Amino acid sequence: MKMPHNSVVLVADGRKMLFLRNEGDVANPNLVVERAVEQEDTANRDALTAPAGRKSASQTGAGSAMGDTDFHQTEEDRFAADATDLLKRRALAHEFESLIVVAPPRTLGEMRKHYHKEVTDRLAGELAKDLTNHPIPEIEKALLEA
Repeated sequence: MKMPHNSVVLVADGRKMLFLRNEGDVANPNLVVERAVEQEDTANRDALTAPAGRKSASQTGAGSAMGDTDFHQTEEDRFAADATDLLKRRALAHEFESLIVVAPPRTLGEMRKHYHKEVTDRLAGELAKDLTNHPIPEIEKALLEA
């Protein structure tokens, strides 16, 4: 994947986001950290406000248990939406002309739901891969090979 000079690369998952800027060029990228954000992980038992409920027989024809809400996934989806909002604000402030987003498939899918037109206009590429815990040289290599 081509990373023009001064491109912004967002490497994110449902809990971490890392903003990198390419200070190199297309052939020899040099990603430098601009900003790192990590959300504190809340245990599911601490996030639950109520136990699973039951649907009434009038709703389903028979009583049935409803599963617990996956609060981890809800928080990860919210974090992905927040990351996308930050991209929108940065795009509207003209802080980058070229953007590459790297995220696990589920997170990337959630982010796509929230992309603003200014973000999609600057989007040079996406990589559906979890690289948040990888060193920068491995991120550069993965992007060059994509």
